[in-house]
Amino acid sequence: MPQSSQARIEPPERNCGQTAASNPDLSVIVPVYNEVLHLDELLAAISAAPVEKEIVVVDDGSTDGTRDKLMALPPSDGVTILFHEKNCGKGAAIRTALRYARGKYVLIQDSDLEYDPRDYAALIAPLEQDQANVVYGVRPDRPERGLRFYWGAKFLTMMVNLLYRAGIHDEATCYKAFRRSLLEKIPLDCTRFEFCPEVTAKLCRLGEKIWEVPISYRPRSREEGKKLRHRDGWMAIWTLLRLRFARRRQLRSPAERDETSPFAIAFRRLPPR
Repeated sequence: MPQSSQARIEPPERNCGQTAASNPDLSVIVPVYNEVLHLDELLAAISAAPVEKEIVVVDDGSTDGTRDKLMALPPSDGVTILFHEKNCGKGAAIRTALRYARGKYVLIQDSDLEYDPRDYAALIAPLEQDQANVVYGVRPDRPERGLRFYWGAKFLTMMVNLLYRAGIHDEATCYKAFRRSLLEKIPLDCTRFEFCPEVTAKLCRLGEKIWEVPISYRPRSREEGKKLRHRDGWMAIWTLLRLRFARRRQLRSPAERDETSPFAIAFRRLPPR
């Protein structure tokens, strides 16, 4: 791994728990779809992570009781809850959440418990120290997650390094952290899992260097609810190829941004003012 990724960065000490709603350091975006069995554990782990943060949960059309659990949560200064009217995809949920995120930094958290929120501090440390604008968490090699997922992720990383000279080690990692000011400048078109290759390709085309830190990882099987499918792999390949030759003007958002969500929202609960 490159020099920046050889050792875990020790972040400065900070207060634990959620920050006041007015000025969070970090916005943790949590796309959720049919995770009723894991939701309580997930939200508890995020809340316990030792960083000041807000949590922006987007339920993407769940049908298994996840919505009822979210509705039953007491209002909190650090939590925003949004429901899509129908299932639109992970990328769509991230795009909706970005309209409500207020933190200086943004981090993506999958809902499947494969990733450990205790890694948040290490992920945002390079952002806080002005060493980077983008940080990816590099998973340890875990072939037991399934050879299709393992080699698929390796292939996508190889493509990024070949097409964009990115020099990274894990393109498909969920744990991606950004300065929100940078992410807001990038127009996102994704609806499903192509968020990862799209944002990676556009950042590389704009000349951003991706910093990396090691993270922990516990893979989940398809039987346990993993939602990636073959078509998502093909879409990722197509996204990387398409954006390599896109015109540069397509890589930045216009100065005038449309603040309305492109996806219909059935319910929203914002932090109390």
